[in-house]
Amino acid sequence: MKKIINNPENFVKETVEGIKLAYPEKVDTLENDFRILIRKNNPKKNKVGIVTAGGSGHLPVFLGYVGEGMIDGCAIGNVFASPSSQKMYKMIKACDFGKGVLCLYGNYGGDRMNFEMACENADFDDIKTAQVLVKDDVASADENKKDTRRGVAGLVYAYKIAGAAAEMGYDLEKVVEITQKALNNIKTMGVALTPCIVPEVGEPTFKIEEGKIEIGMGIHGEQGIEIKDMMNADEIAQLIFEKLNKELKLQENDEVSVMINGLSATPLEEQYIVFRKIAKILNEKNINIIMPHIGEYATSMEMAGLSITIFKLDQELKELLKKPANTPFYTNINK
Repeated sequence: MKKIINNPENFVKETVEGIKLAYPEKVDTLENDFRILIRKNNPKKNKVGIVTAGGSGHLPVFLGYVGEGMIDGCAIGNVFASPSSQKMYKMIKACDFGKGVLCLYGNYGGDRMNFEMACENADFDDIKTAQVLVKDDVASADENKKDTRRGVAGLVYAYKIAGAAAEMGYDLEKVVEITQKALNNIKTMGVALTPCIVPEVGEPTFKIEEGKIEIGMGIHGEQGIEIKDMMNADEIAQLIFEKLNKELKLQENDEVSVMINGLSATPLEEQYIVFRKIAKILNEKNINIIMPHIGEYATSMEMAGLSITIFKLDQELKELLKKPANTPFYTNINK
């Protein structure tokens, strides 16, 4: 293992401390608990609180989207492991601003179990909560079993829409309704070229043979749908687009946002080459791209590969996507 770290056991703590020191005007830890990051100087107006949680190892997800116009709090666990229900509960309490709290997170067993317990505890404090699970990874289950799908890079669009809806002053039910509408139109699929190493393990958690590409691999190394000989950028883009569009069923004059998400070890140049092909496909179909996102939005340690997310927009979702946001890893104020 070659990583620029100190003690592997302090990996999460020192990561959070670094973020806190880098962005002191935007984020803070809750009562100096490095497991809980909250929005700094939150006006705490009469708004729905938006919170999330999950394992470390995926920056900017989850910590990087705490801030104005996105999420109010994030609880973080060890690498690829859920934080405790108690940490989630403390976070929910801190992010209750009088209109309830939306728990918005990926569809993973540990997160589901711990959020259920946290919300039950919040109920005893008369804090109204709702849970919306992100299930955008089309490779993780067939469409007829979509409720079992994993949440991946589509989380970022979900945070953006939910956060904007909350800033509009909508009640909890309305924020949930809008967020779920967005998620019904967000589809993602990824490919992996190399494995990643969990610091406390010290060796790759899986293997991908030289000259091969795994189609549909999950961000924790979950098995994909097939292993192929290495493909070029246009072939990867075409394959993923066809998988996503099979469900989105895009039509002429539709509007979409596209995210090309690097998993951490894929250069931006390669991501833009993939976007180039996706843009050509969409332009040929007279489909308009709004606010494309190209970069690292949801990573997996040092895994090489990328995912493509397509978010089909209506007028309401487009307006919310364009609302201002200002977090350590996401700023669209000048767009």
